[in-house]
Amino acid sequence: MTKVHTANRLQGSMPKIAIRPVIDGRRGGIRESLEEVTMELARAVSGLLSARLRHANGLPVECVIADTCIGGVAEAAAAEEKFAREGAGVSITVTPSWCYPTETMDTDPFRPKAVWGFNGTERPGAVYLAAVLAAHNQAGLPAFGIYGRDVQDMGDTSIPDDVQEKLLRFAKAGLAAATMRGKSYLSMGSVSMGIAGCIADEPFFRRYLGMRNEYVDMSEFIRRMEREIYDPEEFVRALEWTRTHCREGEDVNPPALRRSRSQKDADWETVVKMALIARDLMVGNPALDRLGYGEEALGRNAIAAGFQGQRAWTDHYPNGDFMEAVLTSSFDWNGIREPYMLATENDTLNGVTMLFGHLLTDAAQIFADVRTYWSPDAVKRVTGYELQGSAAHGLIHLINSGPAALDGTGRMRKDGLPVMKPFWEITEEEVQACLEAVQWCPAVDFFRGGGFSTDYTTSAGMPVTMARINLVHGLGPVLQLAEGVTVELPDEVHRKLDERSNPTWPTTWFAPNLTGTGAFRDVYTVMNHWGSNHAAVSCGHIGADLITLASILRIPVAMHNVPSERLLRPSAWGAFGTEDTTGADFRACANFGPLYG
Repeated sequence: MTKVHTANRLQGSMPKIAIRPVIDGRRGGIRESLEEVTMELARAVSGLLSARLRHANGLPVECVIADTCIGGVAEAAAAEEKFAREGAGVSITVTPSWCYPTETMDTDPFRPKAVWGFNGTERPGAVYLAAVLAAHNQAGLPAFGIYGRDVQDMGDTSIPDDVQEKLLRFAKAGLAAATMRGKSYLSMGSVSMGIAGCIADEPFFRRYLGMRNEYVDMSEFIRRMEREIYDPEEFVRALEWTRTHCREGEDVNPPALRRSRSQKDADWETVVKMALIARDLMVGNPALDRLGYGEEALGRNAIAAGFQGQRAWTDHYPNGDFMEAVLTSSFDWNGIREPYMLATENDTLNGVTMLFGHLLTDAAQIFADVRTYWSPDAVKRVTGYELQGSAAHGLIHLINSGPAALDGTGRMRKDGLPVMKPFWEITEEEVQACLEAVQWCPAVDFFRGGGFSTDYTTSAGMPVTMARINLVHGLGPVLQLAEGVTVELPDEVHRKLDERSNPTWPTTWFAPNLTGTGAFRDVYTVMNHWGSNHAAVSCGHIGADLITLASILRIPVAMHNVPSERLLRPSAWGAFGTEDTTGADFRACANFGPLYG
């Protein structure tokens, strides 16, 4: 039987969703006639979210319904006391009728909030929806408005498909924001090779994400290896698993620079220890307490982390590719489990983008260099091959200077397509297929300390979203994203193009969806507008989900190819312009400021 590990490995309980049934408080027949239908709507929303959503760690999403319908400020306060006690991080208000907005609204300044106003005619919740959204906007407490396209009859507690889609999108994004709050980003090392994204911008983490920053020097890895501050039994098991499942690939180094067999064997031991140590630094390990290392056993409560590696480490020790690839995958020697978000080169901004993607999809993420734009003409000149199908307009070569999650091989399947799955859906056969698709090549010569790089090519036909947060002076954080699809090339064509960069690294051939305008006029323009050398790649077209999460955090989106009908932002965003929604997003985010001030 497949061993799947579902657990909250961080400090702090998982955020719950507060369901707020709001009602017209007038007694003498009005309230009484609405009590049951209002509470039924609340129960229906709770049932939908509990059935359809999980946290990224696999635990069920819990909803908390107010004990009574909320008809005024006293009941709103009583509900708020319950929500605070239960640890509600997100709220959804539901009503089929007119209610008193300022008396019944959720006024928590940090809790993502939405209102579903029932589209009915008898006592239209849409009137309350418009009024309460106006109250939220006037109070500076942005809320999402959810309004069904079709009129429903009073007493109909079914949730239309369009309302379901918006409820689920909002709830998942709201839970992502609430999950990050109070957690840490752990920098293991500092700035790699002058990459600005490695600089941990504490105001960004604190004000936009509600997170703290933790730091350790890479010498901590040396200390723990030399003093054997890791679980020795797990190390033996991990090394055996690695020897069994991680096959070495070609050594492309010049003969004079190749490491001996004994050196490579020692490198394997080192990189396995590095993986154990990095994980323990992030989330702790009770086994260390039993070894007499109580402080080290606690970890840093890190929901994401990064490892500097180059060059201070890799000029002398084996590189971090194995550590990063295995930890960011959904499986290892302990079985199938939630992936860890660990950024190559300690690119903190790409680590955060990976975290966004993971919390929204529940699946592993690919860390990649945005390496090369290959035009159809250039491919034909170099290989004689004419790009076809999804690749006909050109490709972006995503080829990582370190590792990528083994899930990114695309050897998992759903509905006949390659995917990266939430870990609780992965089978043992899919784990084996991913492992068999990877070769671990001895690291190239500029990794002077040795190690192994992750070599695979992502299967074709996987819908993916490439994303990245950048920091801009005077503006702050900005998100960009591109939805598209993975492509495979004929083996000989791939080899000729791949060898021009590095054949020992994982490749994802990416074809963005083009719109013919703006940054998505053509593939070259997508590449030319990308704001950094790195990107995080998620399975699925999750651009709308990323945009919803970004609006909760007040991070504007500068570049995307998501159809307008899929966008879901707080209602206040419409007050900043309806024609140029990108510009309105920037103005709204600047006006309301970071979620946490």
